[in-house]
Amino acid sequence: MMGACDVIPGVSGGTIALITGIYERLIGAIGAVDPGSLKHVLHGDFGAFRNDLEKIDFPFLVVLLAGIATAFLVMSGVILYLLGYHGVETYSFFIGLIIASAVVLFREIRSPGLAGLAFLLAGTVAGFFLTGLGHLDAGHSLPVIFLTGMVAICAMVLPGISGAYMTLILNQYEFMLAALKSFALPEIVTFMVGGLTGLLLFTKALKYLLKNHKTAMLAFLTGLMLGSTRMLYEKAAMSGTILVDGGIFLIAGIVVIGMVEYVKRR
Repeated sequence: MMGACDVIPGVSGGTIALITGIYERLIGAIGAVDPGSLKHVLHGDFGAFRNDLEKIDFPFLVVLLAGIATAFLVMSGVILYLLGYHGVETYSFFIGLIIASAVVLFREIRSPGLAGLAFLLAGTVAGFFLTGLGHLDAGHSLPVIFLTGMVAICAMVLPGISGAYMTLILNQYEFMLAALKSFALPEIVTFMVGGLTGLLLFTKALKYLLKNHKTAMLAFLTGLMLGSTRMLYEKAAMSGTILVDGGIFLIAGIVVIGMVEYVKRR
């Protein structure tokens, strides 16, 4: 389920992990990953390496990642078909998902205050202008894909934030879907290595920010999501008229997030 949701911009795999009751276990397992464990392998101390794997709940992560990878491979072809033949409807659906997800995320802030509203505005402005960078087209080189993997994986583990949406903001979404469908190993491996690097470098930092600066973090992320709908709107407008051709799909996207949130809160 996490994999199927992570490939759809606007639906957070982290939220699905919360609903299914595995989020705390997931974050605990990721947070326990120690890059220093590789030293044990290099020194031939496999006993110590095995102990480190037990600390990070390695079997759980392997099963979870296998499920996510399978869903990615299956869903990539479906999403590419929808974008190719039903572009305005699909992008309108994504816009609905993003708007509703942003509202849900902002509701996690108990007392936003003026500071929270300021970070919300800053995130919205940043998202609006950052998505305009897509027109510059950074290309699809391996270093760009590596950085995309780093950013996407960090978003993927946060409830309410979609890793796929971050790849869309960075103008790599459709390219990576095509890479998955054609099983282009250099691009897939580079993205995965970037994701692993992001987990090792940023997971503890994200946990710290959410614990000590939760209002600012969630408000800024909410604004970033709202502002970056600019890219989705422009892509949808290229395929048709949103209000005429995609209005009902935009509403459907909002309803889907509403249903997910309802199940999560039961």
